[in-house]
Amino acid sequence: MRKLVLTLAGLALIASPAYAGKFNKSVSVGEKAPTFAGIPAVIGDQDASLTLSDIKEDFVVLVFLANHCPVVRAYDDRIIDFANDYKGKGVKVVAVAVQDNDQDRLPAIKTKVKSQNAPYVYGYDETQAIGKAYGATNTPQFFVLDKTRTIRYMGAMDDSQAENKVTKKFLRTAVDKLLAGETLTPDEAETRPVGCGVSYKK
Repeated sequence: MRKLVLTLAGLALIASPAYAGKFNKSVSVGEKAPTFAGIPAVIGDQDASLTLSDIKEDFVVLVFLANHCPVVRAYDDRIIDFANDYKGKGVKVVAVAVQDNDQDRLPAIKTKVKSQNAPYVYGYDETQAIGKAYGATNTPQFFVLDKTRTIRYMGAMDDSQAENKVTKKFLRTAVDKLLAGETLTPDEAETRPVGCGVSYKK
């Protein structure tokens, strides 16, 4: 049974055109995704690291998380369900935290992953470089990369923090269409990210 959480407030067969970022000022849909390597991470109870070039799946779903964020906690079950539902379908879910906060650093990440039996790799980038490169402004915030590691979707998971009020599943729609070799419309390719703001060190 899910916890009730109260919150504070394959390669496309047809090449998709690049859309100017409507909500993201650092990257755009249709651009090559910023690369990253050697981010300390955990999967299950094992230490790991995140390197984009090491991922073999056709699609990568990169999500920026923050353990302290109540909006992230509201989405925890949905993210776990998504990762399980697309396992074995050529989709790899990876999570990264960048906040300068004890609750978001690797020791706390290890505790969370183990307690939730999270089925994805979850890393911590103390340099915050990956967050800046992707223009991450909120948690949770999602990016879908195709086989060529081109950004095909970025934004929110769905249209409501309350799971029972969701009417549009943005992330699932995008991934399903991409797996089917379909091209996303501009409105399907980018949505406004929602959640807690990401703070960057000066």
